[in-house]
This record gives sequence, C-alpha cells and structure tokens, in this order.
Amino acid sequence: MLPALLFVLMMGEEIVIKQVGVEAISVIQSVAEIAFRETYKEILSVEQIDYMMEWMYSEQSLRKQITEGHNSFFLAILNNSCVGYAAVRPDFEASSETIKVYHLEKIYLLPDMQGRGIGAMLIDYVSQFVKNLSGMNCVIELNVNRNNGAKGFYEKMGFFVASEGDFPIGNGFFMNDYIMRKEL
Repeated sequence: MLPALLFVLMMGEEIVIKQVGVEAISVIQSVAEIAFRETYKEILSVEQIDYMMEWMYSEQSLRKQITEGHNSFFLAILNNSCVGYAAVRPDFEASSETIKVYHLEKIYLLPDMQGRGIGAMLIDYVSQFVKNLSGMNCVIELNVNRNNGAKGFYEKMGFFVASEGDFPIGNGFFMNDYIMRKEL
C-alpha cells in the first residue's frame, strides 16, 4: 500500500490521494451519483445509466469489488471532501510471465473539479501503485466509451487505443468502448 500523497494545486489548494477500502463505499457512491451520471448523460440513456449505477455502484457490488475482485480504490480529497476516485485491479487473464496487466476500472471526478490536474494526479498515483505491486514490466488498460471526450485526456496521459469493441453488460445494454493502454 502506498502512503497517502499530498499535492498542491495552482491556487494553493491541497489534494490528498489515498487508498481506501469498504469503509469508503458510501463516499464513492455519493461522488459516483454526480460524476458518473454527468459523464454519460449525453452518451447513454437514463435506463442504461441507472442499470450501470446499480451494476457497478450498489453497496453489494462495491463490497464485492473490494473484497473479492482485487480492486484497489483511491480517493482524491480536497478540503476534507472527496472530489474524485479511481479503482484498479490486476487482469490475471491478460498478464503473462513477462508483463503484468492492470485494468483501470474507474476514474471519475466531480464535474467542477475537471481540468484542474486532479485526474492526472490520480493516474500518476495509480501508476506508481501498480509499479510497486508488479515488480516487473506492467501496463494499465482502461475502457473508455467511444463517444466520451475523456479519450483525449487519456491520450495526454500516455494511453493509446489498443483495440475497440462492443461489450454486452446485461439487460440488452452494451459498452461501446475503446480499450486504451499505457506502458509503465
């Protein structure tokens, strides 16, 4: 586990990024309720957003991700309030003896926090966490909706499009994503 890190933004505001567990489920849910919905409101139907919120952010789902799914969650905290979060997990199926693959499952910020460097701080922190865990060559992959403007942000952070696909997630819904990859 990496220690919490303190970053200072341009206006002198301090951001703390720290790893959390099941004790932070309600905090993650409260940020997701705003950030996730805002991210997809122009891309997905309300029905699909509701389905995905239950699928990924219910108490039961988050608890399982943390306790059984090998997900490591991180919060970005500004003035004692969570403004964003990220989650990463090892991808055992894609890893080999020579390279370890991790999947960035989630990275979301409250809308008014975007463009301030906090997302880059989260990715840098997660990248360092992954490097410390793997002890070998490693990559981070993530899915990003093909209509999501965040693709440009990920490219600035060193990710590239490795593939794309339409992935069924249940209830007749699909994730229509690019798979982006960053070598560490």
